[in-house]
Amino acid sequence: MTKAPTILQVVPWLDSGGVERGTVDIAAAITRAGGKALVAAEPGRLVGELEAVGGKLLPLKGRSKNPLSILLSNARTIERMIREQGVDLVHARSRAPAWSAMIAAHRAGVPFVTTYHGAYSQKGRLKAFYNSVMAKGDIVIANSHYTARLVKERNPDAESRIVTIHRGVDMEQFDINTVASERIEALRRQWGVDDRPVLILPSRLTRWKGQSFIIPVMGALKKAVGPTFQLLLIGDEQGRESYVAELDRLIAEHDVTDCVSRVGHCKDMPAAYALATMVIVPSQDAETFGRSAAESLAMGKPTLVGDLGAQPEVVAAPPDVPEGQWIAEVIRHDDAEGWQQAIASTLAMPEEQIKAIAPFARGLIEACFSLRSMGQQTLAVYDQLLGCDLSSHEG
Repeated sequence: MTKAPTILQVVPWLDSGGVERGTVDIAAAITRAGGKALVAAEPGRLVGELEAVGGKLLPLKGRSKNPLSILLSNARTIERMIREQGVDLVHARSRAPAWSAMIAAHRAGVPFVTTYHGAYSQKGRLKAFYNSVMAKGDIVIANSHYTARLVKERNPDAESRIVTIHRGVDMEQFDINTVASERIEALRRQWGVDDRPVLILPSRLTRWKGQSFIIPVMGALKKAVGPTFQLLLIGDEQGRESYVAELDRLIAEHDVTDCVSRVGHCKDMPAAYALATMVIVPSQDAETFGRSAAESLAMGKPTLVGDLGAQPEVVAAPPDVPEGQWIAEVIRHDDAEGWQQAIASTLAMPEEQIKAIAPFARGLIEACFSLRSMGQQTLAVYDQLLGCDLSSHEG
């Protein structure tokens, strides 16, 4: 291919979350390399960021999963986008729009790539079939080794087409040395944070992310050591009013109204990590990557994660860290006592130890989970299918 390629990514809604953030990140990599980056999705919070990196949004009813007519209608819409915009490759990142994108790509005769972002429930044959579209790409990108194993188990025929590309952290954005104190103080005032150690749980408010699991743990910790800490639940409600009401009830029931707060969506996560004493990610279901843990370690923060999915591979200590000095720990996801003990021991960790190990943590993320690495590897997938050289221009 002699001309710079046009890549169309397809997601349901360009609002917030790891899938959406990764979409914008890859759009930026495409444009830096000289390509044209398009995204088909419903408009959301990240449209401005997409446009700022040189990408363009093409409106699509991306969040409609039913009925079948919507999928077929979207297929026609995406096919029209491909032909009108001169799209060379379609990259789908979510199941419902992926079915439409696959049909459109096949009709238009362009390569079709998928990224397998989620563990996806396989309850019943119909659900398994619905999920299978994410393994039907000419190349299937898995966002962790855990995900790659999962895809192979469920779709043995896809094994030769699977490529593992870990999610990427923006090392410039998530650098504690570049976060101005004014940004940290602004969050401190906004959230009413005092001088006690600050724990943050940065995840959208949904049961499997573990907020309802960790609140009783905080209650037990308070009984053991007093109200000597504060936990901030950072994340969108996303319309889950009954779950939010449950969280508020749990906070009251476990007498932690002075220790646990819901603070909603945060636009400045680097400042939130900088404010934190430690980061906890107590997911009760498998994470297929573990973006929060990676960002936390890039910021040099002690990090506790559950034992499910890909999070253990993200926080595994590099070989050059002295025995017993690593600032990340994996806890059995449903072991409430284990979480309480781990939080207490991490809060007691000497500040000198954290400062000494923080560069090793950042080095791990830089080497294995950086945005630059993700961008180069993804562009190499496009190069393989299109015969272009985008990846040589990235970075």
